[in-house]
Amino acid sequence: MRLVFAGTPETALPSLNALLESSHEVAAVVTRPDAPAGRGRHLVASPVGERAAEAGVEVLKPVKARDPEFLDRLRAIAPDCCPVVAYGALLPREALGIPRHGWVNLHFSLLPAWRGAAPVQRAILHGDEVTGAATFEIEEGLDTGPVYGVLTEPIRPDDTTGDLLGRLATAGAGLLLDTMNGIEAGVLEPRPQPAEGVSQAAKLGPEDGHVDWRSPALHIDRLVRACTPAPGAWTNFRETRLKLGPVRPMPDAGKLSPGEILPGKKAVLVGTATHPVALGEVQPQGKRRMAAADWIRGVNLIGKDALH
Repeated sequence: MRLVFAGTPETALPSLNALLESSHEVAAVVTRPDAPAGRGRHLVASPVGERAAEAGVEVLKPVKARDPEFLDRLRAIAPDCCPVVAYGALLPREALGIPRHGWVNLHFSLLPAWRGAAPVQRAILHGDEVTGAATFEIEEGLDTGPVYGVLTEPIRPDDTTGDLLGRLATAGAGLLLDTMNGIEAGVLEPRPQPAEGVSQAAKLGPEDGHVDWRSPALHIDRLVRACTPAPGAWTNFRETRLKLGPVRPMPDAGKLSPGEILPGKKAVLVGTATHPVALGEVQPQGKRRMAAADWIRGVNLIGKDALH
């Protein structure tokens, strides 16, 4: 089939590469406009835009997907289908009707669970034991379209969002390619999503990563892993922000007050509403990431110091 691929971050690269290496023709790629990055805040192309340019594929970067110039160009390309992975913008009705087989999204959850922008983060935060990916036909509702195919993936006890998303992106690329092949062969028909089991996966922002040490250790562990690598988990120490890497619950470590810090030879413990957690890597403001034990040696801990 003649395809126009839509995607933006690195998460979309395994799918783009799979399609580029397939028998399908990737006639163009749609991605978000170049954005400022780095200390110089220079405009840089998205990972998908860079990969497409390397492959010699036309790159379209509409500010909005309803821009008339973009819609006219899409009609001129005349794709059979538009596969989508983490594009990052809503598609208007005018765009949805252009490809004859529609727009097919690879979404990183078992729909109808975790519809929305942060399905992997929410699955970890909620304590789900299994997640997966689904390909579905995009319609005007948020992730409500009929489903072509699914795969499942266990959530490991120490998975961060980055870990889990990496596995799903790789496995999902195969699912998306299989879906394109099935549509081309005429052997796949999408099935409506069940009415039961719907949950919403709202985006996590920077403030969502603030750890409340009055919460149970289990919740703090999930929160930090869900916010790694983005938007990042953090706490306050002496009125400055301390970024946190994944922590380790320590159910046999006794009792500490919420936020209380206990340095040890093998671990730096912090109290929660239940049992303590051991800090992993931390990053003080303006400094590099380091082991918690290295950080605590340099702060000269005094009596009432705590994380909050």
